[in-house]
Amino acid sequence: MSGHRLASALIAAFVAACITVPATARVQDVAAAPCQLCGGTADESAESRATSSIRLEVQTRLDFDKVVFNGEGEAVVSLSPEGVSQMLGAASATGASAMPGSVVIRGEPGRQVRVDLPSRIDLIGEFGGAVRIDQIVTDLPSFPRIGDDGSLSFRFGGDVRITGDTDGLYRGSVEFLVDYL
Repeated sequence: MSGHRLASALIAAFVAACITVPATARVQDVAAAPCQLCGGTADESAESRATSSIRLEVQTRLDFDKVVFNGEGEAVVSLSPEGVSQMLGAASATGASAMPGSVVIRGEPGRQVRVDLPSRIDLIGEFGGAVRIDQIVTDLPSFPRIGDDGSLSFRFGGDVRITGDTDGLYRGSVEFLVDYL
């Protein structure tokens, strides 16, 4: 009886592997498709093409925490890539868990990259209001380069400008464009 259960478990594991592995391989083959304009040869292996691709992984979301705005004038909440927050104008903090965003770029070791940042990020509130993050800043070096381990990490922050009736929770997305030089 126990021999039958073991065989069933092995067959189930084998079927799962057969379903998963080909799907993963297809995704990698599509992601690593050779560039027709890049001068590469048709004999390049899938492994060498895969190492030249770039991936972004979000490690931590940018979070300005809770801010109390008194409703008169304008407030600016700045959050540096190092996690230092500062408030100017008609705002005060109610929590101490503001956190810069952090991203890891994975790609070909030693390659220099260009990282394009948005000029601003629009955040939409749960009740329809909007605020924006201006002056996106990072701790990237002037000439960023992927490390010997195939990764480059950076943190980012910015300034949130608050005016008017802006009560609520705000969310948005940010688009970083990364390319090899």
